[in-house]
Amino acid sequence: MRLWSLHPRYLDSKGLTAAWREALLARAVMAGQTRGYRAHPQLIRFERCAAPLLTIESYLHGLLAEAQARGFEFDAGKVSGMRTHRRLTVTRGQLAFEVRHLREKLRVRDPGRLRLLPRSAIAVETHPLFRVVPGAVAAWERGEGR
Repeated sequence: MRLWSLHPRYLDSKGLTAAWREALLARAVMAGQTRGYRAHPQLIRFERCAAPLLTIESYLHGLLAEAQARGFEFDAGKVSGMRTHRRLTVTRGQLAFEVRHLREKLRVRDPGRLRLLPRSAIAVETHPLFRVVPGAVAAWERGEGR
């Protein structure tokens, strides 16, 4: 499961589709609708906020907006109209980690999309749910190169 902090515009079609499915799964996990993935580290930052389900719903809205902008046919009925105006934080180090991770994926899957990803994590936009703060890679991150 990968719930990217990066703006969904940087994801290739495979990555955007996977993010959508994984965010739907994350919502089901947090709602107690499935037994799998309950201890997945990617959920920690959502579970620690004041309104976890509302926050993951807002995350899904950001993915849906990007999918619609690209002409993808994601089922908008899978998300409610509810959103939060609160934003989660993502550290500069976590964002840099995600840029490196996505760069490796795009290098293989979609070199054209790779050109849209800024070289510097400082220039990268985040998913609309996040705001950047100073700091290292998140403690919950388990990816390679951490």
